[in-house]
Amino acid sequence: MPKLGMEPIRRAALVKATIDEIGAAGNLDVTVSSIAKRAGMSSALAHHYFGGKEQIFLAAMRHTLAIYAAEVRLALGQAQGHRARLEAIIRAGFASSNFRPDVIAAWLNFYVLAQTSEDAHRLLQVYQRRLHSNLAHDLRPLIGTRADQAAARIAALIDGYYLRQGLARDAAERSDATRQVLASLEMELKGRVQ
Repeated sequence: MPKLGMEPIRRAALVKATIDEIGAAGNLDVTVSSIAKRAGMSSALAHHYFGGKEQIFLAAMRHTLAIYAAEVRLALGQAQGHRARLEAIIRAGFASSNFRPDVIAAWLNFYVLAQTSEDAHRLLQVYQRRLHSNLAHDLRPLIGTRADQAAARIAALIDGYYLRQGLARDAAERSDATRQVLASLEMELKGRVQ
């Protein structure tokens, strides 16, 4: 009979192993067996907890998104005023924890999976809506009715610069994504969108 409380520990180990395995492979061409082996358990146990590879991967992305959300909440908690909160959201999107090779691989593959998986697509929409909502909330008092469109542009820039920076082969190639998005925020606040 399994020990009480082992399920959360094993699930967490499988989630971490999934991110590590995808990071090592660079794609979703990993097996439940390789994930389970990395986590130190049988593939049968992995299937028992998650059902299949897609479900394990979605749990790994939920974990990645939860870490990102915690970073955003922490940054927002330290920011005072609408502009500072907007800057905090932007900076959190480019935190170094988001640029570990395994996390980059997970995000890139998540975008690909969202094209064919309804569950992944829904999870991606949750992330996108939350980012938009956070931005729009603090843009409204500053620019009024232009807030929703400005939030959409800034969110697209965050995702686009993340992809560009994540795909850069070395640090020298990476642009200063935070600076670029903050400059765009400045233009939005001044009403000089082109």
